[in-house]
Order: sequence, then structure tokens, then C-alpha cells
Amino acid sequence: MTALNLPALTAIDVHTHAESDGHGHYALPASLLAGAGAYFHGESGATTVDELADYYRQRHLAAVVFSVDAEAALGHPRLSNVDVAEAAKRHPDVLIPFASIDPAKGRSGIEEARRLVNDHGARGFKFHPSVQAFWPDDHAIYPFYEAIQELGVPALFHSGQSGIGSGVRGGGGIRLKYSNPMCLDDVAVDFPDLTIILAHPSFPWQDEALAVATHKPNVYIDLSGWSPKYFPPQLVRYANSLLKHKVLFGSDFPWITPDRWLKDFEALEIKEDVRPLILKDNAIRALKL
Repeated sequence: MTALNLPALTAIDVHTHAESDGHGHYALPASLLAGAGAYFHGESGATTVDELADYYRQRHLAAVVFSVDAEAALGHPRLSNVDVAEAAKRHPDVLIPFASIDPAKGRSGIEEARRLVNDHGARGFKFHPSVQAFWPDDHAIYPFYEAIQELGVPALFHSGQSGIGSGVRGGGGIRLKYSNPMCLDDVAVDFPDLTIILAHPSFPWQDEALAVATHKPNVYIDLSGWSPKYFPPQLVRYANSLLKHKVLFGSDFPWITPDRWLKDFEALEIKEDVRPLILKDNAIRALKL
């Protein structure tokens, strides 16, 4: 069980990244790390789990934290899921650890997923189809989803354009096609008890994301990776109405800080009774807190 003091929190950020182990190893290759910094205008440097926890504690915020395992596609060693989870245990008042396993790892990845939840307290899994180079609806991945569904934890999927690789020669080899949220519609049908979170406003597939989240009870949308002032009008309209119980605050820290995101969210035309749902209440339900 989480040790979060939910009444004391002003919000729960469902999308933050541990990008450094603190000993010179980073979650991304240097070219992609530099490109992401330029794309997001260098709001914050790569962070460790401990640094992230201190940052969020000062702001009375909680955060889901993870790294991204894309060893097969990028040829770059990942940050350890165990290290992220164990570091999060030092900060149970503010951190909710997710894990990331490259789907290319097959059966060994599934066994790792079970260990991470059962032995190390992982509370969910992050997938990045563009960076990991896989189709989310590939049936070869289904045993992975089956295991996660059995474990009773959510799966968070990157969707839409990726800031990782943007502006880098050839996009850093990252292909956007894998991150169309419609690829998750089959997954939502075939795994109806798996909580699926579509990360980010899904440019250029925003309408597809809204359709899937409206149609499938187990699909949520997080609002990370964009300043709220740039949200497309239809996303704001659905957040205020049909999807008011299924939209989640996420920043994408360190690439976008919660300070900036929350400041811009204040100016967004969101109904007053919907704001607490997006900032905290929906996350409590989706993450089973």
C-alpha cells in the first residue's frame, strides 16, 4: 500500500521521468538527451529519483516516476527498474514507482514484470511504442499485457508525436507511426480489466485518443508533455464533459516542470468542479491509490 498522505497533496502528477542514476549514466543516449533539452527549451536537467522526490515534496505534490527501457531499439543501456523502485521506497510520501520493460524481451520481460510488482513494489508499467519500436496491438505482446492485467496494475503508453528525437537528424531513428492511440483500441477490447493510460495530447491523432477513451471504460488520458495553453480545443471540451473523470494531470518532468504546467492550467477554461478531478481525484481511482 502507498504511504501517500492524499489529503495533504495538492495534485498527483502521473508522468515524470528519472533520467539519471546519479553516477553518470542517463536513460537516453547523449544525442537524444540533448535534442529533448532543446525541444523543451531546457526547463530542467536530467534528474535522479531522489532529486525528483525532493522537488515534488517541496510543492506538496506526488508523482508517478519511471524511466524508459528501449535497449533493443536504441542500443543504450537502461536505468535499472529495481533501482528506480527501491529509490522510490525511500520517498513513499511523494513517489509512486512504475517500471519499463522493452517488449522485445519477451518471456524474460514478463518474468521481470512479475518480480518488479511482487518483490519491489512497482505500481504500473510505462511503454513508449515510438522509442521502443513496436506496434501496441501486436499479438506477440499480448502475453505481456495478460501478465500486467493479472497483476492488477496500469499500463501507461506514450501517444502522438515524441519530443524525444524531435529536431535530431532522422528523428534519432524514432518512428512516430507506432504511437497512434487507435493501436490501443484492440488492446482495450482484449484486456478489458487492464487500466490503460494514453500519455500526452496525441498530436496529430487527438480525435482518435478522445474516441478510444470515450468508448472504452478502461482507457484514460494524461495531459503531460504539453503546456495546457497549447491543448487543442476538442481536448479541453472533452475534459470538461464526457471525459471529466478520465483525464489526468501529468507534466513530463523534467522536460516540463509542474510549476509551468500548473500555472498554465490555472488559465485554462476548465470548470471549477472538474479541476480537482483532473489534478488528483481521477489519478486516485486510475492508480488504485
